[in-house]
Amino acid sequence: MLHKIEIRTKSKQEIIDITQMIEELVKKNKWIDGVCFIYCPHTTCGVAINEGADPSVKADIINKLSELIPTDGDYLHLEGNSHSHIKSILTGNSISIFIENNKLELGRWQSIYLLEFDGPRNRNILVKFLKSTF
Repeated sequence: MLHKIEIRTKSKQEIIDITQMIEELVKKNKWIDGVCFIYCPHTTCGVAINEGADPSVKADIINKLSELIPTDGDYLHLEGNSHSHIKSILTGNSISIFIENNKLELGRWQSIYLLEFDGPRNRNILVKFLKSTF
């Protein structure tokens, strides 16, 4: 079964911690052992796993991506959001996480993030669980 999480982003560019939303989905559905696939079906945002302990890491990521891929550039795309498409390609739009004993197998400092590059917008995260058969 495919699950959808709806998120309203608030800024032009931001990183939103969605770890708790995914954990709640795992607990609610009693997913015990398997793999959780998380997919973002948008071309101007992505998903990633990275450090969740220090909030300055999120700011560093946004700042460095903006430095490498500026909002205003010599882009051909007429919508004016080419920078967000490029950032999305670099960050990716899907991740997978093992689930063991009804718990996400994230590292001690890891969190799951939605990366918004062209907000504010309504975004969806799609989540699918595959049960381990061995």
